[in-house]
Amino acid sequence: MTDAATEPDKITGPTPDNALRAADKADDGPVLAADGKPLKQSLNRALRAQKLRALALIAPLLIFVLVSFIAPIGDMLFRSVENQIVQETLPRTVNALQDYDAGSDVVPGDDVFEAAYYDVFYAAERKLHTRLGSRLNYEMTGASSLFRKSGRGVDDIGEVYLDQFEDLDENWDEARPWAELMGDPNWITAQDAWGGEDSGPMPTFELREGIADILPRTAASYEIFANFMQTEEEESPLEEEPWTVVHTALYQDLRDGDVTGYTGPRADMLQAADELVASPDFETIAFRDGFEEIDEDWVTPEIWQTIKTYSPAYTSGYFLNSVDMQKTADGPALRDEDERIYGLLFQRTMFMSMVITISCILLGYPIAYLLSNLPARKANLLMILVLLPFWTSLLVRTSAWKVMLQQQGVINDALVWLGMVADDARLTMINNQFGTIVAMTHILLPFMILPMYSVMSTIPQSYVRAAKSLGATNWTTFWRVYFPQSVPGIGAGSILVFILSIGYYITPEIVGGTSGIFISNRIAYHISSSLNWGLAAALGSILLVVVLVLYWAYDRIVGIDNVKLGG
Repeated sequence: MTDAATEPDKITGPTPDNALRAADKADDGPVLAADGKPLKQSLNRALRAQKLRALALIAPLLIFVLVSFIAPIGDMLFRSVENQIVQETLPRTVNALQDYDAGSDVVPGDDVFEAAYYDVFYAAERKLHTRLGSRLNYEMTGASSLFRKSGRGVDDIGEVYLDQFEDLDENWDEARPWAELMGDPNWITAQDAWGGEDSGPMPTFELREGIADILPRTAASYEIFANFMQTEEEESPLEEEPWTVVHTALYQDLRDGDVTGYTGPRADMLQAADELVASPDFETIAFRDGFEEIDEDWVTPEIWQTIKTYSPAYTSGYFLNSVDMQKTADGPALRDEDERIYGLLFQRTMFMSMVITISCILLGYPIAYLLSNLPARKANLLMILVLLPFWTSLLVRTSAWKVMLQQQGVINDALVWLGMVADDARLTMINNQFGTIVAMTHILLPFMILPMYSVMSTIPQSYVRAAKSLGATNWTTFWRVYFPQSVPGIGAGSILVFILSIGYYITPEIVGGTSGIFISNRIAYHISSSLNWGLAAALGSILLVVVLVLYWAYDRIVGIDNVKLGG
């Protein structure tokens, strides 16, 4: 007799039979598996391993969906509300505008112009002022050129002080004296000893101890300059003359502070500059006057209202623009009637997509019906003709329609030859909604035929014969027996064609002209031409919501469970 026969109560593994056998012994204590561990623990481990294997199989597809679908949608939704460029580029100005009433018609005080001077200067050195101008230009026409011009003009304000300090002492326009005045001695020694990139990273700039208390604005400006030179330009501050904004800051510190007690490096140079600033012959320029010389728009309230309104890190402005509204100091408001274009484009997109879908149903249903009722050999031949357009480029097919539909095209020539239209009254079938509908119906027709054919091919012909044998006419048989069974195919094709059509932009762009373009064309324009990605993301988000709402409505009315692709 074997050992297994002499030990009938021993569990040989976590199998269902052994689990049942073990249940009878439950009263004697915990049931053990062959490895001596509790059976329940072994079963859980086996199930967990099975789930991990299943997860490993679907992980590549899951990662692909997350990277190529979920992540772009999330990024689009974020871009539609993100607005950090204003406060990141103009931090001092945004802070100075906190108490400014954007609803008033007054220009802010001199402290705001001072903050704007420093912000615009630093942004111009980093080449960020044009990006900011482009962003604000979406809300205020002319902001882009204003900031582009100001990037060059703010340097003239600093030149006023640089020229006078340089006339006093040429060292004020030299790199070394400034570095000795502002830099820590240990940093200067390390910077002098630095042998270039081969010897390691450049020593990080450090301010001289106590200099920030004596010259706070100058120290802050010079530190920004030095760090920029080291990190962005990879140049040593010991070899580069400081920006003119540093001379402006020096004038302000000397005007407001007291440097008579300073005894550090370049003390004589600083004392002489202090005496120069205190003299009545020293020329100054108010920040407001300097900005007015750059462009008179700076002394109008509109630009400051725009900066104030769009200073938060997140904004609803893109979504408001997407529905022909705008963000104002008094809250959301409708745009002028001649500026409302997106509502019209959304309506046109929905209407034309519906017309295209209905056209595809009317043209595709007879073809699918014929394919499903023909012998297999003939059906396969016709199916090749249905699929043939997929072998041709979308651009080629669309361009072909442009040739055929134009006034001197094939269709108009045929109509003139048949005498249906006069030669001087040729039909306008291109660059309008008709051209878009015709071209897109042709392009999307296979997407309607295939789902309907797959459903119709599964409808038993015995149902039709039974109805006729009971005395039903051909029409009654079709309408009451065959057609209801083909509705799921119509639903599947309709959803597919409608969703594809509202997202098309190449075909409407080529054959639609100004009256036949979709909202997707505007989205493509903002992404590739105007670079207003925030507005493009908001339009795309609204389009996504519209599709989801229509999908939900279809599910409520028809039932998504009734949509089939065959079987």
